[in-house]
Amino acid sequence: MERIVYDRMAELDRKHWWYRARREVLATLIARKIALPADARILEIGCGTGHNLDMLKRFGRVDATEMDGAARAIASERLGRPVRDATLPALTGVPNGSYDLVAILDVLEHVEEDKAALASMAEKLRPGGRILVTVPAHPWMWSAHDEVNHHKRRYTRRTLRAAVAEAGLTLDLLTYFNSLLFPVAAAARLAGRMAGNKDSDDSLPPEPLNRLFEAIFRTEGYAIGRLPFPPGVSLAAIVSAS
Repeated sequence: MERIVYDRMAELDRKHWWYRARREVLATLIARKIALPADARILEIGCGTGHNLDMLKRFGRVDATEMDGAARAIASERLGRPVRDATLPALTGVPNGSYDLVAILDVLEHVEEDKAALASMAEKLRPGGRILVTVPAHPWMWSAHDEVNHHKRRYTRRTLRAAVAEAGLTLDLLTYFNSLLFPVAAAARLAGRMAGNKDSDDSLPPEPLNRLFEAIFRTEGYAIGRLPFPPGVSLAAIVSAS
C-alpha cells in the first residue's frame, strides 16, 4: 500500500465508521461461528496499525505480523510487545501448529500468490484451528481505492471458493457482508471512476453521517453467520485445514 494509506489508517482507525463497525461485526462472527478454546492462540497477518488487535484479544492471546515498518511500530505499541515482520506466503519465523485462529482481514487481495498464502497459513494452525479471511468483493467495483491500496484483485464468491480449494483447504462458511451500504458504496465507486478520481475514498465523513453509517453497518452483526446476506462490499470466509 502507498504511504498515505497507512498514514490515514493510523489517523482514522479508531474514528471511521468502517473500521469501528467492521470490528464489531467480525467479533460477532468469530463468537458465533468459531469455537475457540479459553486459552486460544490467535495470529493476525498484515495487522496494519493494529486496529483489530483489541477486538481479537477478547478471544485469546494475540500475535501479529506487519510488513510496513511505521505501521508495525504503532501496532507493536498497541499490542504491548513486538509485532513480527513475516510476509506471505513464507511467514518466516512464525511457528507451525501454534494457532487456533489465523485472521487475515483485507490482506489476501494484496498478495500475488494467494493460494500459496492460504496453504502457508493452514500450516500455522493447531488441530481444529480456523482461518478467518475477509476480502473486497466484485471485480467490477475496481476503482482508485484499489489502485492506491495496491490490490491485486477483488474477489467473487467463485474465485475465493476456488482459491481455498486449490490451497487444499475446506471452506466452512462464505458470506457477503457490508451489504446494507452496498448500493451507496457501489454508486460512490462508479461515480469516482467516471470522474477520473485518483485518490482513495477513505476520508472521514461528517460526524452525523459517520455515526449513521456505523449504526447501519453494525446492525449486520445480528444476522451474520445466521442468515444469507445479499451482495455486499466484502466477503468473509471461515476456512479449515482438510
